[in-house]
Amino acid sequence: MAEPRDVTINRRDLFLMGVGAGVSTQIPAQPSAAASSAPASAMQPAALHRVQMNVNGELRELQLDPRTTLLDMLREHLALNGTKKGCDHGQCGACTVIVDGRRVNSCLTLAVMHEGASVTTVEGLGRPGQLHPMQAAFVKHDGYQCGYCTPGQICSAVAVLDEIKRGVPSHATADLASVPLLSAQELRERMSGNICRCGAYANILEAITEVGEGA
Repeated sequence: MAEPRDVTINRRDLFLMGVGAGVSTQIPAQPSAAASSAPASAMQPAALHRVQMNVNGELRELQLDPRTTLLDMLREHLALNGTKKGCDHGQCGACTVIVDGRRVNSCLTLAVMHEGASVTTVEGLGRPGQLHPMQAAFVKHDGYQCGYCTPGQICSAVAVLDEIKRGVPSHATADLASVPLLSAQELRERMSGNICRCGAYANILEAITEVGEGA
């Protein structure tokens, strides 16, 4: 038997050995018997569910995959593209809509969870020639720049004023026994979940304050 020091490998042999090893690692593994015998039902799409809700004053009924978010239902199934998909993780507020009077991040909730609910998007608040007061105030005070976050900002602002009117406290409310004040501190705290990457916060605050004082 040859000693290790007696074995010689030239550069060509070493190169071929390296190529062979690289190719062997790229050969896909054959599927196991268990995987190949998996029931066909496991590969089938989820059964559709009937979902009925009132969207912007109109009764809508759809057949949806139960995993469909409220955001995707609005955008992909009802073509209500005013509601924006920003982070898709509930961190930016661009997808905010009003569900049964409360603001909701529509990317974080499933459509099937809102059977029979009343949903209002920015399209349902007003339209050209007949703007909602909050929409008109955003235009007046230039509360938008690129406009991507604006629909969520407006829906959230409308719900914020309703929260204050109903006496719902925030982390900035000093006296929990009294009606919250329509103050800059309150509005900033309540709107903190709506991010404006263009930085139009001061103008947004002016628009909300004007509408709140005139309500």
